[in-house]
Amino acid sequence: MRPLARWPWWAVLRIAVVGLWVLAAATAWWTAPRQQSYAQARADVAAGRVTTYQWGDRWDGNTRRWFDDYGLQSSDTLGPLFAWRTPDGRWHWTDTTDFGEVMATGAALEKQYAGVGAAALAKELRDAGLDNALGDVGRPAIVTGIEASLGLLFIGVLVAGPAPRLGTRWYWFWLVTVAPYGLGMLFWMFRDHPWSRTTAAPGDEDQRDRGVRGLLLGILSAFVIGLVVLALQSLLGDRWVPQPR
Repeated sequence: MRPLARWPWWAVLRIAVVGLWVLAAATAWWTAPRQQSYAQARADVAAGRVTTYQWGDRWDGNTRRWFDDYGLQSSDTLGPLFAWRTPDGRWHWTDTTDFGEVMATGAALEKQYAGVGAAALAKELRDAGLDNALGDVGRPAIVTGIEASLGLLFIGVLVAGPAPRLGTRWYWFWLVTVAPYGLGMLFWMFRDHPWSRTTAAPGDEDQRDRGVRGLLLGILSAFVIGLVVLALQSLLGDRWVPQPR
C-alpha cells in the first residue's frame, strides 16, 4: 500500500469530495421528514421524545438544491399537519385529522387549530411543558454547508482549472447544476478526472460534448431519477424513501 504522503494531492482531494458527498446524502436521508401515525405523535409527546415541533398545512419542497429541503408552510390556523423532531435527529410528521379518540379541549383552543385532533395534541404539548419547543422543519446546517462547499469547489476548478477533456466547461456546468442529488458532480469527477495530471483538452474542441448536451442530459437525469424515486417510494414506503406530501 502506498504511503498517504506519496499519494497525488488530487487523488486525496477526490476521495475527500466523495466522502463529503456521502456524509451529506446520508444526513439528508436520515433527517428527512417521515410520516407517522397520530398515536405515535401522542406517544412521543407523552414520553418526552419531542425536542422541536412545527405546525403547518402544506409541504413546500425546495428541489432546486442537490438534496431536497422540505419545509412546512402555515396559513391562519395551526395544523392540520404536525411535525416533530426526536432526540436521534429525525423529523416525523402526521396529519392530525386522522385520529382515533381524543380528549375534549374546549372551543377557545380549537379555534386556534385546524380541527379537534390538532387542538388535542396542542393541549398535550402544553401539559408536557413543550410550549417553547417550536422550531422549523429543515435539513441540518451541515448538509447545506457541504453542498455549498462542493458547489464552490466545482465552480472554482471548472473556471480556473485545466480545460476538461471530454466535455466543455459549459457542458459540465449544466450537467452538474441540473442533475439532482449532486450526482452530476460525481459523474464529472469519475468521467473527466478534474485537476488530475492527465487532464488535457483534446486538440479539437469540437470533439468534446457541448453545453446544450449537458443541459439536456441534466434535465433527462432529473426526470428519470425522479421517476425512480417515486417508484421506490411506492415499493419501499416512507421509511426508506421519505417523500413528504
